[in-house]
Amino acid sequence: MADPMSGASLPSGPDGKKRRVCYFYEPTIGDYYYGQGHPMKPHRIRMAHNLIVNYSLHRLMEVNRPFPAGADDIRRFHADEYVDFLAKLRPDTELDHVHSRQLKRFNVGEDCPVFEGLFEFCQASTGGSIGAAVKLSRQDADIAINWAGGLHHAKKSEASGFCYVNDIVLGILELLKHHRRVLYVDIDVHHGDGVEEAFYLTDRVMTVSFHKFGDFFPGTGHIKDIGQEAGKNYALNVPLNNGIDDETFRSLFRPIVQKVMEVYQPEVVVLQCGADSLSGDKLGCFNLSVKGHADCLRFFRSFNVPLMVLGGGGYTIRNVARCWTYETAVALGVEPDNKLPYNEYYEYFGPDYTLHVDPSNMENLNSAIDMEKIRNLLIERISKLPHAPSVPFQVTPSSAEVPDEDEEDMEQKSKHRLWDGEQYDSDDEQKPRNRSNVDSQPMTSSSRR
Repeated sequence: MADPMSGASLPSGPDGKKRRVCYFYEPTIGDYYYGQGHPMKPHRIRMAHNLIVNYSLHRLMEVNRPFPAGADDIRRFHADEYVDFLAKLRPDTELDHVHSRQLKRFNVGEDCPVFEGLFEFCQASTGGSIGAAVKLSRQDADIAINWAGGLHHAKKSEASGFCYVNDIVLGILELLKHHRRVLYVDIDVHHGDGVEEAFYLTDRVMTVSFHKFGDFFPGTGHIKDIGQEAGKNYALNVPLNNGIDDETFRSLFRPIVQKVMEVYQPEVVVLQCGADSLSGDKLGCFNLSVKGHADCLRFFRSFNVPLMVLGGGGYTIRNVARCWTYETAVALGVEPDNKLPYNEYYEYFGPDYTLHVDPSNMENLNSAIDMEKIRNLLIERISKLPHAPSVPFQVTPSSAEVPDEDEEDMEQKSKHRLWDGEQYDSDDEQKPRNRSNVDSQPMTSSSRR
């Protein structure tokens, strides 16, 4: 990579060492199906994995199948009644009178539908993030990747924004058993509200979210939302407008993150790489290229701090696959060929069949003056924080029990279990359905998500 814009992120890092990368993938994850017309398609994770394998990136890292998170693991953050409800939920119980009341109570319905294997899907997603946390805490990896994770909207007692279980919060809780300070950074186009809310009162987790703000789901993430009590000033929100491009995003991201790393000095970083901030996303409104998006991961890699990398949003699935494949390569310190290798989903990537696609010519509504004001305000706020807040350790809890598993054979295809892939083709990335009560609940409609 001779790119002069690559900054400090040399392939081997500033310490001259290669990164040990651990990658979690559940072979059945792409079989789960939210339903016809729903924008969230777990199939995108399988597409990304297929590209990763056909680029032979899997040969450069440890590949693990996640151990499914148990109900007790999920209860470490989520309310007992909510977990019990999710565990019992089936499409055929949706019309039951008792369940219909609970569906409303726990916000399960249009945006967060009931589908076959819902709880197993949550267990796989969460198991990957907890497993990644354990790998980092045991110092068995420098970077741990779980593209099925990053479901940042789920709350303690309710589903939200296509998310049912907040794997990120559960992964961070696992990290906090062994690390005094965790930095969470979110580059999804939507505000990382569920994670921010979970850690709003503590200084042991600093949350930083770069997101679209204003008449956009979930409606939170104002620059004045900074945390409370012990967590005051440990929530950082970077509100952005439509059309932000690589250069503008980088001009905010790098100096803000640099200052956070200097002052907060996290012992581990969790990066949510929601791909709906890419140009051309079905539900997004930003204009980032794959390289611009990946620059965030590249920058964090340069600090050589243990790093958990998670997925998130992303609804133009061919571009999600491109992005997460490239970011896997960035984590490994390699530069893949722009020409895509032949793969199981090759037709999705036409007509160019390339890893990178050009951003659009949409207008960037983020003015240089506004960006400078935001950057200066946030850097000043970070500068006033105490350096590396100390945390007294009492008894360290035991790590989650994650059985050691043999590395997966990535050449062996999994059998389709829940969805046969025949219900839409590469271009059928349909718009989400509108709710009938969109006027009364404007910020929860999937049309805004």
